[in-house]
Amino acid sequence: MMNYDQVFKDYIASLKNEGRYRHFAPLERISGKFPKALYHAPDGTSKEVTIWCSNDYLGMGQNKVVQAAMIKAIQKFGTGAGGTRNISGTQKLHVDLENSLADLHQKEAALIFSSGYVANEGALSSLIKLLDHPVVFSDALNHASMIHGIKSGGTEKYIYRHNDIEHLEELLKSVDPKRPKIIAFESVYSMEGDISPIEEICDLADKYNALTYIDEVHAVGFYGPRGGGVCEERGLLDRIDVLEGTFGKAYGLMGGFITGSHALIDAVRSFSSGFIFTTSLPPAVLAGALASVEYLKTSEMERGKAYRNARYLKEQLEKNDLPYLKGNSHIVPLMVGDAKCCRAVTDMLMDNYDIYVQPINYPTVPKGTERMRLTATAAHTKDDIDHMIGVLCELYQNHRLFDHMVA
Repeated sequence: MMNYDQVFKDYIASLKNEGRYRHFAPLERISGKFPKALYHAPDGTSKEVTIWCSNDYLGMGQNKVVQAAMIKAIQKFGTGAGGTRNISGTQKLHVDLENSLADLHQKEAALIFSSGYVANEGALSSLIKLLDHPVVFSDALNHASMIHGIKSGGTEKYIYRHNDIEHLEELLKSVDPKRPKIIAFESVYSMEGDISPIEEICDLADKYNALTYIDEVHAVGFYGPRGGGVCEERGLLDRIDVLEGTFGKAYGLMGGFITGSHALIDAVRSFSSGFIFTTSLPPAVLAGALASVEYLKTSEMERGKAYRNARYLKEQLEKNDLPYLKGNSHIVPLMVGDAKCCRAVTDMLMDNYDIYVQPINYPTVPKGTERMRLTATAAHTKDDIDHMIGVLCELYQNHRLFDHMVA
């Protein structure tokens, strides 16, 4: 008879042997002290650590305006939503938040999902199924949620080399001009730290009559004069058909959304299983997201601090000859190139220096390109950055833990 547990144990053993087993660090975020948090170790002890891999880029997870809105919402509306959007789960807060998002991205309508992953999977799969035998053109480094949505759609797809405009056009040329087309790409690629050539992609979409679908999860809130993302920053919102984002990063909460035309949004709302059959977000999350979106439409303080910190971190890495990917975003991937080495470095950072960074291994990134994804948020101080650089230099120069590093 088959020993099912042994099958699972063997898979886990192989992950551990390759250095790819994922360890969760139990953290206790302390309101008002981010990026500091309490780390609860397996032996029952705890200590204060500095988080260097958070997606809470602007520190909005501890913003007093957002906190007050969430507390008020619980007191006024209770906790859960009570159902799906179709069955008693739509509240006025949903409508208000969707109107705010549509305004943010200068679109006719918006639709909220339970997460950014669900938004990508639900929107892309629905659009593909609704169009007549479409072709999808997907960037090679698109997020797993986009890949999932495209696969669920079950149509023909072409994968173009990352940010390679010439390759994208070559593929577009190869397809019947009369067939519907979708170009799916991201603005900020979080594992590379780079930003896509959005305008050039839009030019190709115009030339070959393709729908543009952009994932701005790592950009909304952070880029643009009102936090509308890289598309807003570059004046390209009117050239994007579907803009997808999240509340789980710069906005400091959870949930995802898409914005677009009334017809497109209504179609996704009516056909996406991930939207139709999921309990809607609770009032507190909706109220917090609305407060965060509206706050960042006018406040430049958080964005300015995060910009300066990211720039200073890169300058110090460059000065000390530490190999990072020199992208043009706020995300800084520090390259290691070996899974076991990456785990050893992050363990030493936590154990000896009270610094928490999660190693990034396969399948998130290709084997041999393992890395640490550093984010200097608006809440980090210059002293935090100087300390981090000093520790990395010590590990690099004295402990030789970065012998596998790739430039």
